Amino acid sequence: MNSDWQNIVEFLRSDSGAGILALLLLFGTVAALTIIIYGFRFFVRRFAMDNSYFDHQVFLIRLPKEKPKDENKDRSLQQMREEIAVGETIFSSIGGLKAQRGWIPWLLGRNDHFSFEIVASKGKIAFYAAAPRHLARYLEQQITAHYPEAVIEEVEDYNAFGMNGKIVAANIRTRKSFALPLRTYQKMEVDPLNSLINIMSKLESDESIVAQYIVRSAHGSWHRRVRRIVTRIQQKNSVRDGIRTANLWWRALSVVGQIFGSVFESAKKDKTPDTVKRLSAVEEEILKSIEEKNLRAGLDVNIRLIVTSANVQRSAAYLENAVSVFSEFNNYSYGNSFSRANKANQERQINDFIHRRFRDDLSFLLNTEELTSVFHLPLKHVETPNIMWLTAKNAPAPADVPNEGLMLGKNVYRGVEKDIRIKRSDRRRHTYIIGKSGVGKSVLLANMAIQDIQNGEGVCVLDPHGDLIEDILQRIPPERAEDVVIFSPADMERPLALNLLEFDPRYPEQKSFVINEMIGIFDKLYDLKQTGGPMFEQYMRNALLLIMEDPESGSTLMEIPKVLSDENFRKLKLSRCKNRTVVDFWKKEAEKAGGDAALANIVPYITSKLTAFISNDMMRPIIGQQKSSFNFRDLMDRQKILLIDLPKGVVGEMNAYLLGMIVVGKILMAALSRTDMPAEQRKDFYLYIDEFQNFTTNSICQILSEARKYALNLIIAHQYIGQLVKSNQASNTSEIKNAVFGNVGTMITFKIGTDDAEFLVKEFSPVFNVYDLLNIDKGTAYIKLLVDNSPTRPFSMKTIWPLVGIRQEGISHKIRALSRLKYGQDRSIVEAEIIRRTETPTPVLAKATPFTADKVMG
Repeated sequence: MNSDWQNIVEFLRSDSGAGILALLLLFGTVAALTIIIYGFRFFVRRFAMDNSYFDHQVFLIRLPKEKPKDENKDRSLQQMREEIAVGETIFSSIGGLKAQRGWIPWLLGRNDHFSFEIVASKGKIAFYAAAPRHLARYLEQQITAHYPEAVIEEVEDYNAFGMNGKIVAANIRTRKSFALPLRTYQKMEVDPLNSLINIMSKLESDESIVAQYIVRSAHGSWHRRVRRIVTRIQQKNSVRDGIRTANLWWRALSVVGQIFGSVFESAKKDKTPDTVKRLSAVEEEILKSIEEKNLRAGLDVNIRLIVTSANVQRSAAYLENAVSVFSEFNNYSYGNSFSRANKANQERQINDFIHRRFRDDLSFLLNTEELTSVFHLPLKHVETPNIMWLTAKNAPAPADVPNEGLMLGKNVYRGVEKDIRIKRSDRRRHTYIIGKSGVGKSVLLANMAIQDIQNGEGVCVLDPHGDLIEDILQRIPPERAEDVVIFSPADMERPLALNLLEFDPRYPEQKSFVINEMIGIFDKLYDLKQTGGPMFEQYMRNALLLIMEDPESGSTLMEIPKVLSDENFRKLKLSRCKNRTVVDFWKKEAEKAGGDAALANIVPYITSKLTAFISNDMMRPIIGQQKSSFNFRDLMDRQKILLIDLPKGVVGEMNAYLLGMIVVGKILMAALSRTDMPAEQRKDFYLYIDEFQNFTTNSICQILSEARKYALNLIIAHQYIGQLVKSNQASNTSEIKNAVFGNVGTMITFKIGTDDAEFLVKEFSPVFNVYDLLNIDKGTAYIKLLVDNSPTRPFSMKTIWPLVGIRQEGISHKIRALSRLKYGQDRSIVEAEIIRRTETPTPVLAKATPFTADKVMG
């Protein structure tokens, strides 16, 4: 021992020893200065970080969940890995960003990190991403580029903490050298996130778990360090020694050791050389995996877990369960693994979580494959409950959507809004709207009708509920108040007349149309093939023909029972009938028939179907007047506003259906009469029908195919396709359905049922699938828009809310008052006229007193 010290002393006294001693002193000084500088930076950075705010944007990411068909339920392992790998491209792009450099980032820390978070709170599991404002657009573009069907919404920051919850926070990191790889999804047979999400799905409504992944691009020097490690492993033929000796501090200490080792050189001369080592098969595999890890981009990572529940013990238990999930990524033996939960300094960890701070002292490096394994967006076929899926996909509007015309709504895709409009010429091919109750159909109808009214168009709205018309009335411009006709059967004090059998003598062909329409209406109401038969139709048709031959002696539904049962009245009608076929039927067949075909036996079959209407105190004043209160052709040509208010709860279902079908039939009849007018002079008239299946007979087929020529444009809405099928008839069950889908130009679907989705998916694929049609959000629709007479690729559209137009208090009441005074008659006068007509062969018709807007609108 004494001799060794003497050798050291002698060595230090020599010139070479003095030089080495000076070098050691310099090394110590540099080391001390380095410690001081980095210690100063540590405190400055911590102070700056604790007192700074990370200005960022938070995005909620939702993906569509696809339901596989039965034959595709067994998805291959390769498919799962390919789906996870999509997320890796996002991290690759982040890892490819140039890390911030300069003395400010060095001293105060970088601020170019991103946060990806899985949040289980209030019974839902959501996926969020946050980015610095200057990088938010970049992140959004990267996600949408690789998940084109995803919806990324900028949202207010969430609050995962309950008012009385107990919070426990922890962070985890890898235990070993950054060069050693974790176990990744490429070596797993199940989705590595399943375990964590399953734990989250079992929380109570007042509990929450958040997994936060703060990531940023790593400095490119890590690749050189890994290559150095690989070289050292190959030199040392040992993974452990290669990693240890590649460390910078180890290399510095080795230099010092070599310096002092020269003093004992003589003692080492007799030391036998080490035996040659070779890498084992396992070490060869680890070396290969290290080299593979170095092929991908690297990211610095912080992982935090935050749990909130009713008590600390329960929170701690949830936290341990969540941390244990990360053991799935442990690559035992020579691989890397995650540490136990670090719960130190709870207040700081919670603040770091809230402000999404990146802590260098808690940082570790993962490559993109490893990071994608511990975080990725949910796979589309995951069956874990409570995940916030995108209920339905969004799709962009095509470039050829017109910039003119009626506005239907807005297409919102990837944060870009685009107005959706439809041209006048394309509206002539009709618009079809379908959707469940309460999804936004009435809002769309109201917006369209209000715009038409504001544009001075002729409009008819048939509303079976009443709310739609009230919304429209509140937004009618005062200058159009004179144009409004409100047909409201519920107004029993001044009923408006609607004679079902009235026709224009200038167009004798209308008589046949009216009769066919009436029989079609009663067939729709009563199913005549089951309750009437050919005898009913024969007697009904001839009774209508006889009545309508002489309108002066009465030609309303009130006269049908009378002409059947009152022989004197029938003789009066026959004496004025010029149709020999009708006269012969009554004189030679009806009056002479016996048995079941006897007139006395037929009458009850017919009158029983009319009594419900002519004996009804609400309906009788309407259908019992000889002259209708308004002329449909005049309304169309002069572009008036006809509002048919038929709330079924007030008017009665059968009454509403009867009146609605009469109105639709008369509008079609008026449109067809436009043949006497040049095509260029036919002004567009827009007919809106909600629940249209209740107000149409088979004549709707004619409207859809021919009315376009006469500028009658339909906007029809209902709830499900089954309403268009006559299930009680063996023939022509789908006539209306086929007419609708064979003729409508623009098709709009809100949320619908399974059967309808399977039918309509043929119209909306490949953009949308059945699952999308079943899960469209309220107020959102898919539209197949007609542009220049050609259908576009389907896309998504949000309806306009609140409604367009200026809501004016009190105008609805004033317009109703004006309409009832202009077009209605006092009930007592109407009833007196009906009584006189039933008592005398030649009724005296009462005339309404004219009113003007000035008297009502003040």
